[in-house]
Amino acid sequence: MTPSTASPPESFARAVTGLRALRPRAEIRLDEITAPQRLAPYSFALTANVDSQGDPEAATGRLILLHDPAGHEAWDGTLRLVTYVCADLDPEIAADPLLPTVAWSWLTDALTAAEAGYRAAGGTVTQTSSTRFGDLAGQPATAEVEMRASWTPVGEDLSRHLSAWCELLATMAGLPPPGVARIS
Repeated sequence: MTPSTASPPESFARAVTGLRALRPRAEIRLDEITAPQRLAPYSFALTANVDSQGDPEAATGRLILLHDPAGHEAWDGTLRLVTYVCADLDPEIAADPLLPTVAWSWLTDALTAAEAGYRAAGGTVTQTSSTRFGDLAGQPATAEVEMRASWTPVGEDLSRHLSAWCELLATMAGLPPPGVARIS
């Protein structure tokens, strides 16, 4: 947490407690990391790696909680969640022109399903494809989808927001819903 004060505001402390309380599904590993210090007076950050079919980084992400006790007009509140998520894709999927719209709906649908109230959401979805040439030729083409997004949570219990974020990660990594097995 930043800045280094003896006691952060109670609303920020409650929000951090909510983020620390959630235990995600087994394929998702969360770790606390050093939060950016210049974005807001107080911040907290998590990183995630999703293991899908033996790929320990099928999707990766960061979730940052920002808190400005004075509020921020663009945030429409005093707390803001900011995320970056990246996942590998099949090149055919990355070529789909609807991918950005669908990927954005993964975030908003996850927030809605988790009953994580939010406002002032915004972000970008980027799809990339890479084909190698020259000395790198022969390696298969790769593709990724990246999402950068932020939203203002309604309330201070952020466990539902973290649950929704973990669902976004699982969806982007191509994990089946909990309790559903893949068919080989």
